[in-house]
Amino acid sequence: MTGVWALLAVLVAVGAIGFLLRAREGRIKAARTTTAGPALPDPVRALLHPDEPVTLVQLSTTFCTPCRQTRVLLADLAGRTDGLHHVDLDVTNLPEVAAELGVMRTPTTLALTPTGVEILRIGGVPRRDALLAALEDHLSASNG
Repeated sequence: MTGVWALLAVLVAVGAIGFLLRAREGRIKAARTTTAGPALPDPVRALLHPDEPVTLVQLSTTFCTPCRQTRVLLADLAGRTDGLHHVDLDVTNLPEVAAELGVMRTPTTLALTPTGVEILRIGGVPRRDALLAALEDHLSASNG
């Protein structure tokens, strides 16, 4: 009978962990500060678009399946949204870049201004509507 209770406890724990991971997927976190933080790593700074108010820098790895879905979603979103630019940086061979940015999983997407100020970051596949709503002030400022 003890084995049944142990199995039940493991199933409950695994279910709870799965629920928590799913709830965190695509969550948007606003930047802690609106001023320039630590200097961006050179590979990231080189990707910033000087003429667009927001550059979405997607940090991916070679074998990351959700990265492909994120790439398609963000490229489409940037193609349909004025003031938004999307780039993908494969950090498979650049672990120091991921470490310097505090990235613990891929895909992670950073929304950055042309000067490198982080607006927000998303862990996992973002939700299109939530991302647009979070960026609305930064995008409308460029159009108005």
